[in-house]
Parts: sequence; structure tokens; C-alpha cells
Amino acid sequence: MLVQPVAGDEVGFFTDSSICIGCKACEVACKEWNNVPVDDIRYLNSSYDNTGELSANSWRHVSFIEQKRDDGVAWLMNSDVCKHCKHAACLDVCPTGAIFRTEFDTVVVQADVCNGCGYCIPACPFGVLTRREGIVDQPAETHVAQKCTMCYDRLKGGDEPACAQACPTKSIQFGPLPALRERAQRRLDVLHQEGVEAARLYLADESDNEVGGAGAFFLLLDEPAKYRYPERPITPTRRLRGMWLAAAAAAAVVLAGVGAAAASGRR
Repeated sequence: MLVQPVAGDEVGFFTDSSICIGCKACEVACKEWNNVPVDDIRYLNSSYDNTGELSANSWRHVSFIEQKRDDGVAWLMNSDVCKHCKHAACLDVCPTGAIFRTEFDTVVVQADVCNGCGYCIPACPFGVLTRREGIVDQPAETHVAQKCTMCYDRLKGGDEPACAQACPTKSIQFGPLPALRERAQRRLDVLHQEGVEAARLYLADESDNEVGGAGAFFLLLDEPAKYRYPERPITPTRRLRGMWLAAAAAAAVVLAGVGAAAASGRR
């Protein structure tokens, strides 16, 4: 069902990996709409995954995780994307204001404001951000950090993101986050009733993370680590204020000590 986003809505992605078929239509739609350059796509000697990971040139990444079992081989497929964290470390550390939170509660990088400092890259607990390098026909974006914008331009026009529109199985679903969470829980209940005990929701709320929940969450069929996700991701900057206050308090104690010593010396 098409959802017309309105400014002020808390919208996002629910990705149901149990019905992902690995077609990569989302990757293609993302590149076409957002003019994301084609990366060095090649056989990586790891199943049928040929993009490898999210990057400045791969805003969607379909992973193929091969699992050997007693009865043969099973596949875990999942379309990964920026998580649009509710406590976004990339936004916290950006010195130029290039990264901002939109009226849809998503996180966007403004390429024309980014100075390429790279602070956002190590700050992200999911390794989403990289800098775009070596794209000859897009020199203005060289050294600029890039990631999924959740098709911010489409949202402003009242349309859903290109990847969700292109997904043939509706593995990628877009809409208001409260409704998506309810839908995800119903789907999880069905899978558990069918005996898929390992199925779980990831980043749907704050129970399994310290990023405040996310604007993009997932239904997984195994542990997050099997999908190369951190088991309990943490936003490092959430404790930044407390760290600065502690440092200021320690500095005050040191200065007081120095002052007392100086006063004692004068006597």
C-alpha cells in the first residue's frame, strides 16, 4: 500500500528478510533515482554477493549468506541500508552541519556542505558511511561522505523511496514507523507459529541497541552477527556530554589545586 509521507511523520523502512529473494531490484532502483555511481562490481568469492557492503557508492546492499546444514545449504538474504538512527552519531560529530535530521525524522548528508573531514565514518556503529572517491564524471562529490537519504526528495514530493517501490516481494516496506512495527510484530508471530524460532526483530525498538531505535529496522532469521550486524550497537556520542562534564570537573579540581599551591608558596 502506497503511503503518502507528510512533514512531521516519523517514517522509515521495515525490511522482512524472510521474503527477500536477492533480486537486487532495490540496489538498481536506488542507483538510478539517486544517481549513485556504479562501483567496482565483481565476483567477491563469497556466495553471490557482488557489492560486499554499504558504501558511498552502494546505498543499498543485498547480502547473500550461505549456511551449510545437515540437509544441504540454506540462504539468508537481506537488503541492508543506513539505519537512520534516532541517536545518530554521524550527525553529532559533523562539524559543518552537512548532516541533518529531516522533517520526516530521517538523517541526510548534504553533499554540497560536506567538507570530507570523515568524522562521521568511524562514528557510525554500523559502518555505513564512506567517502566517494575516484568518480570521474562526478568530481564535485570527490571525498564527500555519502549514504542513503531515504529518497528525501521523493518524500518531499509525497512519494515512497525508490527501493521500496521497486521491491517485487515487498520485503522492503515503507511507511509510518508505528504501523510498520505493528506489522513486523504480526509477521514475527506468524514465523514463530510456523516453527521459525530463530526469527527476531532487530532495531525495532531500544531493547537490543543503544542508538535509540532506528528508522530502518529488520526481521532477521538468525542472530544479527550472522548478517554482520553488531549484537548491541551503541552510539558513542550519547555519553559525550557526561564525558565533557567529567573532564571539566577534573580540570576544575586541578586548577583549584594549582591555585592553592601557588597561594601557599607566596606565604
